[in-house]
Amino acid sequence: MPDSLLPVLLCLFSAITVATANFAVKRGGDVLSARMVLSLTSAACVLPFAFIVPLPERGLWMPIAIAIAAHWVYQFFMIRALHRGDLSLVFPVMRGLAPMMTAIIAVFALNEFPGLFGWIGLSLATAALFVFALPQGGSLGEKKMNQSALFWAGLTAAGIGLYSVTDAYGVRIAENRFTFIVWLFLLDWMGTTAVTVWTRRGELRARLRPQLAGGMVGGVASVLSYGSALLAFSMTNAATVTAIRETSVVFGAILGAVFLKEGFGKRRIIAAAVLAAGLLLLEGDI
Repeated sequence: MPDSLLPVLLCLFSAITVATANFAVKRGGDVLSARMVLSLTSAACVLPFAFIVPLPERGLWMPIAIAIAAHWVYQFFMIRALHRGDLSLVFPVMRGLAPMMTAIIAVFALNEFPGLFGWIGLSLATAALFVFALPQGGSLGEKKMNQSALFWAGLTAAGIGLYSVTDAYGVRIAENRFTFIVWLFLLDWMGTTAVTVWTRRGELRARLRPQLAGGMVGGVASVLSYGSALLAFSMTNAATVTAIRETSVVFGAILGAVFLKEGFGKRRIIAAAVLAAGLLLLEGDI
């Protein structure tokens, strides 16, 4: 297998499994409680590997802490966005802007500079993701433009870029990249769990019970998904990984069309084709 093909396959696998994780969580209803179950399940899945991989070297603890903080920032922004606007309004902004945000942050933090075709491909992929994520039969212009929701959705996209870059840095400098992956999952659950326990106090058990099945399926899928993405971060540019991984919106729509009888439509077919063209330009430039 060519070296350039492996990170692409890892990213596509990551996109499919993250779509599966989001689909499992979405069906549960209470997203915050489901994400708590997801995070705890993810930590439990990697716990046995903590006794196999080397302990993080002294210089790796700070990148792990920064990466975990970036994940918490992203989750805070995402929750604020979802509390202030409909998913159909904020989701296209969150996922559509994420690859471009990652590329911009990576220029300064990782010294990664996509070439001309890379920026063109990234722009096409960003636009296609934005259009694809819009709900069927509507557009942002037809939705009530909640400035607060859009503000937090934009920050969520920046949060995705932030954690993508911090994770890429951590997995690259680690003496053993699997050490970074395992310890990131082992410690990431604390923020979501603390927020859930605090906000759902008095009704936590009732809230968690319906989320157990979906959250546990999502947790296993999340380990497979982001573990693959972290491996890909160690092989290619962060913007490439994020752009390909955000094709999860396509796979999520396919799951919705097959299992929930949601429409796919001509607009999404065209957007998917433009997305594929953009990713080909981006990957060919790197």
